[in-house]
Amino acid sequence: MWDERYATDDYIFGTAPSQFLEANAGLLTPGETALAVADGEGRNSVYLAEKGLAVTAMDSAATGVEKARRLAQAKGVEVDFRLADLKTWEWAPAKYDVVAAIFIQFAPPEFRAEIFDGIERTLKPGGLLLLHGYTPKQLDYKTGGPSAEENLYTRDMLSERFGAWEILRLEEYEAELNEGAGHSGRSALIDLIARKPGVV
Repeated sequence: MWDERYATDDYIFGTAPSQFLEANAGLLTPGETALAVADGEGRNSVYLAEKGLAVTAMDSAATGVEKARRLAQAKGVEVDFRLADLKTWEWAPAKYDVVAAIFIQFAPPEFRAEIFDGIERTLKPGGLLLLHGYTPKQLDYKTGGPSAEENLYTRDMLSERFGAWEILRLEEYEAELNEGAGHSGRSALIDLIARKPGVV
Protein backbone atom coordinates (compact mmCIF):
# COMPACT_ATOMS: atom_id res chain seq x y z
CA MET A 1 0.00 0.00 0.00
CA TRP A 2 2.69 2.51 1.00
CA ASP A 3 4.77 1.87 -2.10
CA GLU A 4 1.73 2.82 -4.15
CA ARG A 5 0.91 5.87 -2.04
CA TYR A 6 4.44 7.23 -2.35
CA ALA A 7 4.64 6.54 -6.11
CA THR A 8 4.02 10.17 -7.07
CA ASP A 9 6.23 13.18 -7.62
CA ASP A 10 4.43 15.00 -4.80
CA TYR A 11 5.45 14.47 -1.19
CA ILE A 12 2.13 13.40 0.26
CA PHE A 13 3.03 14.60 3.76
CA GLY A 14 5.10 17.53 2.53
CA THR A 15 8.83 18.11 2.82
CA ALA A 16 8.73 20.16 6.02
CA PRO A 17 9.09 18.26 9.29
CA SER A 18 6.19 17.30 11.48
CA GLN A 19 4.91 20.33 13.37
CA PHE A 20 5.45 18.30 16.54
CA LEU A 21 9.11 17.65 15.74
CA GLU A 22 9.79 21.24 14.80
CA ALA A 23 8.11 22.52 17.97
CA ASN A 24 10.40 20.34 20.08
CA ALA A 25 13.65 21.02 18.23
CA GLY A 26 15.09 22.54 21.40
CA LEU A 27 15.40 19.03 22.82
CA LEU A 28 17.74 17.96 20.01
CA THR A 29 21.50 18.09 20.50
CA PRO A 30 23.91 18.20 17.54
CA GLY A 31 26.14 15.15 17.41
CA GLU A 32 23.60 12.81 19.01
CA THR A 33 22.45 9.67 17.22
CA ALA A 34 18.84 9.35 16.13
CA LEU A 35 16.55 6.73 14.63
CA ALA A 36 13.51 7.77 12.58
CA VAL A 37 11.02 4.89 12.63
CA ALA A 38 8.88 4.26 9.53
CA ASP A 39 10.19 7.52 8.11
CA GLY A 40 8.30 7.46 4.79
CA GLU A 41 9.41 10.19 2.42
CA GLY A 42 12.08 11.52 4.76
CA ARG A 43 10.75 14.81 6.04
CA ASN A 44 11.54 14.05 9.69
CA SER A 45 14.88 12.28 9.30
CA VAL A 46 16.14 15.03 7.01
CA TYR A 47 15.12 17.64 9.58
CA LEU A 48 16.95 15.75 12.33
CA ALA A 49 20.04 15.70 10.12
CA GLU A 50 19.69 19.43 9.46
CA LYS A 51 19.78 19.89 13.25
CA GLY A 52 23.16 18.18 13.35
CA LEU A 53 22.18 14.69 14.49
CA ALA A 54 23.62 11.49 13.02
CA VAL A 55 20.44 9.91 11.68
CA THR A 56 19.38 6.44 10.64
CA ALA A 57 15.98 6.26 8.96
CA MET A 58 14.07 3.12 8.07
CA ASP A 59 10.94 2.42 6.05
CA SER A 60 9.49 -0.56 4.19
CA ALA A 61 8.40 1.36 1.07
CA ALA A 62 11.08 1.56 -1.60
CA THR A 63 9.34 4.50 -3.28
CA GLY A 64 9.33 6.41 0.01
CA VAL A 65 13.00 5.72 0.72
CA GLU A 66 13.98 6.86 -2.77
CA LYS A 67 12.10 10.14 -2.29
CA ALA A 68 13.71 10.52 1.12
CA ARG A 69 17.15 10.17 -0.45
CA ARG A 70 16.27 12.86 -2.99
CA LEU A 71 15.06 15.16 -0.22
CA ALA A 72 18.26 14.69 1.77
CA GLN A 73 20.34 15.45 -1.31
CA ALA A 74 18.31 18.57 -2.01
CA LYS A 75 18.79 19.76 1.58
CA GLY A 76 22.50 18.93 1.56
CA VAL A 77 22.46 16.50 4.48
CA GLU A 78 23.42 12.87 4.97
CA VAL A 79 21.04 10.25 6.39
CA ASP A 80 21.63 6.52 6.65
CA PHE A 81 18.47 5.33 4.90
CA ARG A 82 17.48 1.67 5.32
CA LEU A 83 14.83 -0.18 3.32
CA ALA A 84 13.48 -2.48 6.01
CA ASP A 85 10.31 -3.93 7.51
CA LEU A 86 9.57 -3.16 11.16
CA LYS A 87 8.50 -6.77 11.66
CA THR A 88 12.06 -7.92 11.01
CA TRP A 89 13.98 -4.77 12.01
CA GLU A 90 16.90 -5.46 14.35
CA TRP A 91 16.56 -3.13 17.32
CA ALA A 92 20.25 -2.80 18.19
CA PRO A 93 20.63 -2.48 21.98
CA ALA A 94 21.34 0.95 23.47
CA LYS A 95 22.35 2.46 20.13
CA TYR A 96 20.47 5.77 19.83
CA ASP A 97 20.16 8.97 21.84
CA VAL A 98 16.84 9.84 20.19
CA VAL A 99 14.05 7.82 18.59
CA ALA A 100 11.43 9.70 16.56
CA ALA A 101 8.24 7.69 16.03
CA ILE A 102 5.87 10.06 14.27
CA PHE A 103 2.53 8.90 12.84
CA ILE A 104 3.44 5.20 12.87
CA GLN A 105 -0.13 4.07 13.62
CA PHE A 106 -0.32 1.37 10.97
CA ALA A 107 0.41 -1.16 13.75
CA PRO A 108 -2.38 -3.00 15.59
CA PRO A 109 -1.95 -3.42 19.37
CA GLU A 110 0.15 -6.62 19.42
CA PHE A 111 2.58 -5.34 16.79
CA ARG A 112 2.60 -1.89 18.42
CA ALA A 113 3.71 -3.51 21.69
CA GLU A 114 6.61 -5.15 19.85
CA ILE A 115 7.59 -1.79 18.32
CA PHE A 116 7.47 -0.04 21.70
CA ASP A 117 9.60 -2.81 23.22
CA GLY A 118 12.08 -2.40 20.36
CA ILE A 119 12.23 1.35 20.83
CA GLU A 120 12.96 0.86 24.53
CA ARG A 121 15.70 -1.63 23.71
CA THR A 122 17.41 0.53 21.08
CA LEU A 123 17.43 3.76 23.10
CA LYS A 124 20.45 4.42 25.28
CA PRO A 125 19.82 4.89 29.01
CA GLY A 126 18.56 8.45 29.33
CA GLY A 127 17.64 8.45 25.63
CA LEU A 128 14.71 10.50 24.36
CA LEU A 129 11.53 9.19 22.73
CA LEU A 130 9.55 11.59 20.54
CA LEU A 131 6.21 9.90 19.86
CA HIS A 132 3.40 11.68 18.03
CA GLY A 133 0.11 10.44 16.67
CA TYR A 134 -3.67 10.54 16.68
CA THR A 135 -6.25 9.83 19.38
CA PRO A 136 -9.52 7.98 18.67
CA LYS A 137 -11.31 11.31 18.24
CA GLN A 138 -9.41 11.61 14.95
CA LEU A 139 -11.95 9.19 13.46
CA ASP A 140 -14.47 12.05 13.61
CA TYR A 141 -12.21 14.41 11.66
CA LYS A 142 -10.91 12.01 8.99
CA THR A 143 -8.05 14.38 8.15
CA GLY A 144 -5.36 11.69 8.22
CA GLY A 145 -4.37 8.55 10.01
CA PRO A 146 -5.76 5.03 10.16
CA SER A 147 -9.42 4.07 10.23
CA ALA A 148 -8.82 1.35 12.86
CA GLU A 149 -9.54 2.74 16.32
CA GLU A 150 -7.38 0.11 18.02
CA ASN A 151 -4.32 1.56 16.24
CA LEU A 152 -4.78 4.99 17.82
CA TYR A 153 -3.21 6.24 21.06
CA THR A 154 -4.78 7.36 24.29
CA ARG A 155 -3.19 9.13 27.22
CA ASP A 156 -4.00 6.21 29.52
CA MET A 157 -2.46 3.65 27.16
CA LEU A 158 0.79 5.58 26.76
CA SER A 159 0.93 6.42 30.46
CA GLU A 160 0.61 2.75 31.34
CA ARG A 161 3.28 1.64 28.85
CA PHE A 162 5.82 4.39 29.60
CA GLY A 163 4.91 5.19 33.20
CA ALA A 164 8.34 4.13 34.47
CA TRP A 165 10.03 6.63 32.16
CA GLU A 166 10.64 10.32 32.86
CA ILE A 167 7.60 11.87 31.15
CA LEU A 168 8.44 15.32 29.83
CA ARG A 169 5.15 15.73 27.96
CA LEU A 170 2.05 13.60 27.57
CA GLU A 171 -0.88 15.53 26.17
CA GLU A 172 -3.97 15.02 24.05
CA TYR A 173 -5.02 18.11 22.12
CA GLU A 174 -6.54 19.37 18.88
CA ALA A 175 -4.78 21.45 16.26
CA GLU A 176 -4.82 22.36 12.59
CA LEU A 177 -2.28 20.37 10.60
CA ASN A 178 -0.92 21.44 7.25
CA GLU A 179 1.49 18.63 6.40
CA GLY A 180 0.87 17.89 2.75
CA ALA A 181 -2.31 16.30 1.47
CA GLY A 182 -1.91 13.40 3.88
CA HIS A 183 -2.30 15.41 7.09
CA SER A 184 -4.44 18.45 6.46
CA GLY A 185 -7.09 20.06 8.65
CA ARG A 186 -8.40 19.85 12.19
CA SER A 187 -6.80 16.89 13.95
CA ALA A 188 -7.02 15.10 17.30
CA LEU A 189 -3.41 14.59 18.37
CA ILE A 190 -1.33 13.18 21.17
CA ASP A 191 2.31 13.80 22.08
CA LEU A 192 4.59 11.72 24.27
CA ILE A 193 8.09 12.96 25.06
CA ALA A 194 9.86 10.71 27.52
CA ARG A 195 13.34 9.69 28.65
CA LYS A 196 14.29 6.07 29.09
CA PRO A 197 15.33 5.27 32.65
CA GLY A 198 19.00 4.96 33.38
CA VAL A 199 22.14 7.02 33.67
CA VAL A 200 23.11 8.97 30.58
